[in-house]
This record gives sequence, C-alpha cells and structure tokens, in this order.
Amino acid sequence: MTAPDPAQHPGGVPVPVVDCALYEHGKRRPGLLPLTEAMTACHKSSGSFVWIGLREPTAHQLQVVADAFDLHPLAVEDAVHAHQRPKLERYGDTLFLVLKTAVYVEHDRLTPTSEVISTGEIMIFAGRDFAVVVRHGDSPDLRVVRRRLENQPELLSHGPAAVVHAIADTVVDQYLDVIRAVEADVEQVEADVFSPERTDDAGRIYQLKREVLELRRAAVPLGTPLRYLADAKAPGFDSEICTYLRDVSDHLAQASERITGFVELLDSVLSANLAQLGIQQSTDLRRISAWAAIIAVPTMIVGIYGMNFDHMPELRWVFGYSLVVAVIAIACTLTYRAFRRNDWL
Repeated sequence: MTAPDPAQHPGGVPVPVVDCALYEHGKRRPGLLPLTEAMTACHKSSGSFVWIGLREPTAHQLQVVADAFDLHPLAVEDAVHAHQRPKLERYGDTLFLVLKTAVYVEHDRLTPTSEVISTGEIMIFAGRDFAVVVRHGDSPDLRVVRRRLENQPELLSHGPAAVVHAIADTVVDQYLDVIRAVEADVEQVEADVFSPERTDDAGRIYQLKREVLELRRAAVPLGTPLRYLADAKAPGFDSEICTYLRDVSDHLAQASERITGFVELLDSVLSANLAQLGIQQSTDLRRISAWAAIIAVPTMIVGIYGMNFDHMPELRWVFGYSLVVAVIAIACTLTYRAFRRNDWL
C-alpha cells in the first residue's frame, strides 16, 4: 500500500514519494496517507512516527521534507548529491546514516571490462517521530523491508530505530549475497590461472580486484557507525534494538573479513599469473635459442665448405658430399637430444 506518487506539497512542489505511512504503536494507520498529513500527524501524539521513502529527490523536492522535520542543511545536501562514504552523523536529536548498497551484476563470463558489482546509496534521517529514507542508484526494494517490518509490530513499536535496523540488516545481508556470487568469480579466475592452458588473465584479475575494492569501500566503513548504534550511544535506540544491531554488526564484520580475504587472494593470484607469464616467456626464449643452436650447426659446416678456395680437403672427394650431410645430421641429432635432456625442447 503506497502513497500517491508524486506527492504534492501545498506550495506546489512535487515530491517523489515511494511510500509514506504513519505508524502508531507499531501498527500502520490504514489507508493512503498524503505526505503533508503524515508530516503533521506524527507530531501530535506520542508513540507514533512517520516513515517516508523518497527516490532520488532534487534539492528543492527534499527541502519540503527538510522544512517539516528541521533537517540540517549539510545532511540534506549530502542526501541530494549522494556519492558519500558510509557514515553516521548526529545533528541534535536527528541521526543521519549513509549506507552504500551493492548488487551483483550477472555475466556469462568475466572479461577485463565486466561490471561485477553495482553500488547505490541509502540515506536515513532518523528522529524521535520520523524516519526519512532517500535512495540513490541500485539499492534493495525497501517496500519489501517495509512489509516485513509491518508484520512485526512489536519490533516496529520501537519507532525509527527499528527502521534503521531493518534497512541496515537488509543492506548487510545483500553484501553477503554479493560475496557468495563474487566468490564463484574468484574461484574461476584462480582455476584459470593454474590451468595447463596458456592464458593471459591479468586484465580479468585486475578488473575483478577493482570490483571487490568497490565492495570493500561500501562495507568496511559501515562498521564504525553500526558499532556506535549497537552500543546505545544514539537517542531513541533502546537495549532491545541495540541487541539486533549488534547481530547486524557481527554479520558486517564477517562480510568485511571475507572481502579482505578476496583482495589478498586476488593479489596472490595476480602475482602468480605474472610469474607464470615470465616462466612461459623464459620457456619460449629457451626453445628459440635451442632451435637457433641446432640450425647454427649446418650453417657453420655449409659456410666452411662454401668458401671459394681451390685447395680444400674432401672438396673433390667422391664421398665428400655424403660425409658432410652425415656429419650435419649426426651433429644436429646430438644437439637436439642434448637440449631435450635439459628440457629446453
């Protein structure tokens, strides 16, 4: 059940509202609630709060909500322009949380230009009686999160803190899903590097490493904000919600460790790939040198007997040609076997 999109402010500014609802003691007020009515109603009674979801609003559109809830201009500016690193800021009794989302991009085969991970952002303004959520780029469908949370009124009764927990939990779970998918790519690249076939996988490894680093930039910095919230240092976050947030923080720590492991493994795989390329080039050079040495034997003999001297041994001998050919064949054969014995051919 969603509010009309776009919502209309009395001043005539259209706001890109995905959903807008008023919750009273953990239960949603029935019916479609206009944006302005929700913003006004949440201030009138205790135990109620409004949850507003926005999708890529402009500065003018977000200002409508900012004026209603007295959001700090710096946080509003960050929410409009996005491209922020995960962080938690506090402006009075209002928290501003930035989360980077990650989505795995399906592909048939990893190439040096494949996009493996697509990122987006979710910004949450959480106050005493409101939660304003702004989405940018590829991010999970928060309507699913909202419906799941609405089926847990005892949890939703904790107010905006429950919204923060539910969204953070969804984002971290998405990290784990992406990690499982990326793990298959890492294993495939590792298998290709150590396969007997000669391949140049440096470009693929480097691209995958860049994508994994993008995932690390999304996940790892989120650890500090979650630990702060889990330690009950923020207003409106009681011990029960903090318990749930500690669980999310633990899952994020596991995700961060696995991502760091991917980075270290890809570094090792890239080094192994470059070492194998060096070995292959050395092997090729040895083979070329060996064949050049074999060819040098008849070249030397033919060069000697090709000189224009009148008096040369065996030059006019009946068996001279046969002897020279036999010597060339024997010398080339012995040289070839010597190189084979030393693994140069």
